[in-house]
Amino acid sequence: MAEPALFTPLRLRGMTVRNRIVVSPMCQYRADEGRAGDWHVEHHARFALGGVGCAVLEATAVERDGRISEGCLGLWDDAQIDGIRRIVGVYRRQRAAVGIQLSHAGRKGSSASPWDGAGPLATVAPARAWPTVAPSALAHASGWPAPAELPVDAIGRIVASFAAAARRAVEAGVDFIEIHGAHGYLIHSFCSPLANQRTDVYGGSADNRMRFALDVAHAVRAAIPGDMALWYRASCVDEIDGGITLDDTVALARQLKTAGVDLIDCSAGGIQGPVARSARRETPGYQVPYAAQVRRGAGIATMAVGLITEPHHAQRIVADGDADLVALGRELLADPNFVYRAARELGLPEPHAVLPAPYAFFLARRNMHARDVGGKR
Repeated sequence: MAEPALFTPLRLRGMTVRNRIVVSPMCQYRADEGRAGDWHVEHHARFALGGVGCAVLEATAVERDGRISEGCLGLWDDAQIDGIRRIVGVYRRQRAAVGIQLSHAGRKGSSASPWDGAGPLATVAPARAWPTVAPSALAHASGWPAPAELPVDAIGRIVASFAAAARRAVEAGVDFIEIHGAHGYLIHSFCSPLANQRTDVYGGSADNRMRFALDVAHAVRAAIPGDMALWYRASCVDEIDGGITLDDTVALARQLKTAGVDLIDCSAGGIQGPVARSARRETPGYQVPYAAQVRRGAGIATMAVGLITEPHHAQRIVADGDADLVALGRELLADPNFVYRAARELGLPEPHAVLPAPYAFFLARRNMHARDVGGKR
């Protein structure tokens, strides 16, 4: 019997992912001045020991004022490298690839943690708030402060900050970089006509609105080794009339590919607009069609996300060519041993072998005992 597609390796430049199951970036809001600590190591150890093929570390700010919250990871300072290196070591010891998602929160920054309401610090804790920036001086949502519109020279500084953070990530030992261009953060807000009302070279036409994303991609590509994979997370649709469409994202993906990006991580939403977001039902795999269309339309590898919770569903996504990788977040929190479950349900000959040797040995013994007991019955 052929090996399930979900358990075949994937090569992207110099990196080989041993299976197609990926830990999606999940913000933990537990960093201290951008530095990763014991919580982050323990959080990721659960997934590494569970046999994932790959992991993407959470949104990591390239500037202090580019954080979403006070608890976000950062790589704007060399002092933050060691914390990332510790997490990388957790995955490396289990033969899993690991990358980091570099981000600037833009007008959604300076916010409280989700369990504190996720509102603007300017309202919740004014003394701890910091100024935010965006392509245009438009607030993220009602009740949020208006960001400062970025002048062109400041745009160049932020591009340089992405490149500098990428170099620190390389020093920390990551296998790849992901640029966060989704969910209403700074890069996405430049791409979306709902947030970008500029009239200079960074606004107006679709090509101009893509310019910042492409500037960042070129800068990061130049800052990392040639054999290191570069990913880009996109909000493929804004889900609001007048916002980004899937055709826009396919066009962006083609240009990102030319800029040296190897994979598009396909998500959606995050921009607030003058009209309500279109209604959507978050059903299993509801964002997979975005990954499929970007993959076929731009000729680039993609990663699918969005309530993927069952092994046979994940297997179909890869086997049908809708995406090259499948990312899980909440499902891995609920079941860090999803990879082992998938190996068993999909009929991998030695499902225990996806786990570290101590686990594999005892689970193999357990399975053998279960067969012996079953045979005696």
